[in-house]
Amino acid sequence: MTPQIEVLAGLERRLSLAVTIAAIQQETRSRLVQIAKSMRVPGFRPGKVPIKMVEQTHGQQVSSEVLGDAVSKSFTDAIASHGLKVAGDPRIEPVMPTDGADLSDYLFSATFEVFPEFTLPSLADQTFKHFASPVGDAEIDRTIETLRRQRTHWEAVERPAQDADRVTIDFRGSLDGVEFQGGSAENFPFVLGEGKMLGDFETGVRGASTGEQRTFTVHFPDNYQAENLAGKAAQFDITVRLVEGPVLPELDADFAVQFGIPDGDLERMRADVRANLEREVAQRLRARTKSQIMDRLTELTQFDLPTALVRAEAARMVEGAKAELKQRGIDTAQMPVPPDAFQAQAERRVRLGLIIGELVRTHKLQARPDQIRRQIEEFAQAYEDPGELIRWYYSDRERLADVEALVVEQNVVDWVLEQGKTEEVSLGFDELMEANA
Repeated sequence: MTPQIEVLAGLERRLSLAVTIAAIQQETRSRLVQIAKSMRVPGFRPGKVPIKMVEQTHGQQVSSEVLGDAVSKSFTDAIASHGLKVAGDPRIEPVMPTDGADLSDYLFSATFEVFPEFTLPSLADQTFKHFASPVGDAEIDRTIETLRRQRTHWEAVERPAQDADRVTIDFRGSLDGVEFQGGSAENFPFVLGEGKMLGDFETGVRGASTGEQRTFTVHFPDNYQAENLAGKAAQFDITVRLVEGPVLPELDADFAVQFGIPDGDLERMRADVRANLEREVAQRLRARTKSQIMDRLTELTQFDLPTALVRAEAARMVEGAKAELKQRGIDTAQMPVPPDAFQAQAERRVRLGLIIGELVRTHKLQARPDQIRRQIEEFAQAYEDPGELIRWYYSDRERLADVEALVVEQNVVDWVLEQGKTEEVSLGFDELMEANA
């Protein structure tokens, strides 16, 4: 029987398959004979176990394996003869023969999806943004100032609390005179002006001194995460335990030593800060440029997606989300993660993966060993022992594969920029560093 292919909806196809019963029976017996040669049964010498006894113990399993192998080979041969690229696993089901049909074959149907065929659009008339952000002395100064603030220590002050002070308080919140869950704490520290507390709360604390008690009202926003508090006004009673002012470390040799400059040379430290900052800015700029190019490619190239691939990608994302929740101590049994929540993201990833794969294949954009090496060396520059990180990457094939994927994506980005028109867009330093590029 010649395998027949049927085109169903979208990318779905169905193949009619047949395997000869006599061939299955012959192969099954052949395998049972091989098993009999080594089978050990009390009362029989090795190799002398009756074939009927072997059939009783192994016949059903061997017959099933032979049939599965035959159907798999028939399917593989059929898709090869039709030049089909299968996406996902086929669904193979037995077919009952019709009246008067030839009963010498087992009949099956294989339903599956194929990879889409699509044409990549011309990019000659497309304009892509190439982002830039200079790193000058002002950016170096601000980065060093940030490093100083990260090493702030606190000293008690005898004055009213002001922004940038750390205030330690006891507080009790209530609605209509009744305390609510999570509304009370003792020796609770926070920094005024950082915005980590509600605005009304910070206003109520601002200006208070150590030992002072206050009562004030806090209005919770309508979209507050705790539904029992959203849109309501609560009363808070506080006692200020301690007001501390920030003290930044001096910008001196001791400070430089903390950042790996043994001799405390501030100019060397500044050069290191510049090199690290330039490297981080370059990485963020590449990520921003890549993101908008990938978005544009998915917009310009539309085609049907294999549901099997989208479903598999959504499942991977669900597992990733569960792992992240577990790391945060959240019981995923109490907080299920529905695959539908990742449908749009999974579709984008699958579409982009197919587009990148086609670009790489068509334009030979595979990652070269020297490119992979350069990327790893770039990662290693930020480490005290670059050689150790390089060895770490090269000691594991999966880690190398991750770097290879990054290089391939960058090759695609570079190729796209060469094909289309580019518009350089200057980004402010703050905009770039605050963005989740």
